Amino acid sequence: MIAILRLAVFGFVAMTVTYVTISIYSRSVRREKLEKQFDAGEVEAGDVEMGRDAYIEAGMVAYRHGLRRKLIWLVYIIPTIVVAATVYFVNYQ
Repeated sequence: MIAILRLAVFGFVAMTVTYVTISIYSRSVRREKLEKQFDAGEVEAGDVEMGRDAYIEAGMVAYRHGLRRKLIWLVYIIPTIVVAATVYFVNYQ
């Protein structure tokens, strides 16, 4: 029983570190993409009028509500399901 608790604690710590790393990386890539789009002039006329910082911040707000940010939660879900299925099949076969 202690071994499964140790696995759960260290697994949760590893998944949390992975989640934070992927989340920070994904946000930085999105912000860089928005900056490059604005600097290259690939934005609409209404967006140019609000300014570079406001455009980037509006894009980051849209990112926070987007699908990519929600998909990063799979870092927790998939390993948990795989470990649970492995434990089940190994012990109850």
